[in-house]
Amino acid sequence: MTTAPVTDGRSARSAKTRDSIADALLDLLAGGNLRPTAKEIAEQASVSVRSVYVHFDDLEDLFCVAANRHYARVAPVLEKVPTGGPLPERARALVEQRSRIYTKIGAVGRATQLQAPFSPTLARLVRDAHGRSRAELERVFAPELERLAPPVRRTMLATLDVLTSSAAWDMLRDGDGHGHALPDDVARDCMVAAVLCQIDALSQVEEH
Repeated sequence: MTTAPVTDGRSARSAKTRDSIADALLDLLAGGNLRPTAKEIAEQASVSVRSVYVHFDDLEDLFCVAANRHYARVAPVLEKVPTGGPLPERARALVEQRSRIYTKIGAVGRATQLQAPFSPTLARLVRDAHGRSRAELERVFAPELERLAPPVRRTMLATLDVLTSSAAWDMLRDGDGHGHALPDDVARDCMVAAVLCQIDALSQVEEH
């Protein structure tokens, strides 16, 4: 009669410990430690190193679980950008959405990029995210892209992809000696201006 409750209790404790370990990794990443060791993760979670490996196959497995857990929290800001209205309004809406996403993902996104070459699962997450990003650009700027010949369209899409990337946002925002330390609103203005200039420049090339 007591087997099920005991089992349920153990499962709940196991799930709680698993979540604590994943959250510990996320906290370390958010604090700037992009390659934490199992010992550091265990100390952050107040568990033993053995417990880390009881609940996860290896650090890659832990990282993948933590990354998925983090990106699930970001999902609420992934609403679609409107496709109607003037170009400047669409460009502004897209940049504002991406700046919110990049800010929320933060160090976890940078760590995922860092670990992706060594993890097929993380590499797939990065590829999927990039695919969604490009599809969103094609959708939001469809009126401008559809007027261009295929080679020019590919060039414009590739350039817009770079201009609105997380790497571009980090370069504008970071003040660690590698970026420009611009305030959020100024960084967004720069990104919007770059998008509009690129679309205008390639559109003029096409016309001539």
